[in-house]
Amino acid sequence: MINNSSLQKWDRLAQKQLDQQFMNEIIHGLQCSPFEAKAVLEAVYKVYGPYFETSGHLKPGQILFQVISIDEGPSARLANSKQVTVTLTLDAGEEDLQIRKEQGVIGLRQHRLERVCTEAFQQGGLLTIEDLAYRLFNCGQRTLCRDLEQLKAQGMILPLRSTIKDMGRSISHRAMIVEQWLQGKEYSDISRSTHHSIAAVKNYIQKFKRVIGLAEQGFDVHTIGFLVKLSPALVEQYHQLYRALDMVAHRRAELKDFLKKSVPEVN
Repeated sequence: MINNSSLQKWDRLAQKQLDQQFMNEIIHGLQCSPFEAKAVLEAVYKVYGPYFETSGHLKPGQILFQVISIDEGPSARLANSKQVTVTLTLDAGEEDLQIRKEQGVIGLRQHRLERVCTEAFQQGGLLTIEDLAYRLFNCGQRTLCRDLEQLKAQGMILPLRSTIKDMGRSISHRAMIVEQWLQGKEYSDISRSTHHSIAAVKNYIQKFKRVIGLAEQGFDVHTIGFLVKLSPALVEQYHQLYRALDMVAHRRAELKDFLKKSVPEVN
């Protein structure tokens, strides 16, 4: 009987033989040095490694998928952006069947939408609307935009590239977080629904308070943005929320107390 450790040993030996065979092909076929051949081999593993190691890794209903790294900024061109390979669950079997039975086709699609966006985010990547519409769900972008609006109405902000990086014309995810806080939600609840850390949520709320404090002191949008290190557009969104939103009483009291402390006393 061959135990698992023995099998792993023979797998490693076979891999080493294949590595050497590949390097020999590169050295003799392309006239490369052993150093160059090893560099090529390492590059192949770096790019294709996740596809080589699928045995026992992927579950039924899962796929490997290339997405833009979360480290890439909003101005980076997609063609030149760093990508990561993530594992996405398109079909969770019995769980999805139950959702389909209880909530119908739209409910199942929204459930899967939330799941794959969260899975990609947790593995260091961000999906785009185009990824979801044309490559994963095979449906129109408008359909998914409606789904996202319905999820947002339920307090769920999915971690897409457009929301995490504040791209496009939609309201900033930071403003959405502030809105939930003004409506009375606690940091932990906001963290779960928006897929941001509690520390990040606290930071957004603190900056919101500073924006309102400076606005109450008469500073203009551009000056506030410079002082708080936020874009003028986000400063304006924060101020609109403050003016228009019917916030809960304890948040109004908390904000009033902060503003009282932030305004210097005049002797």
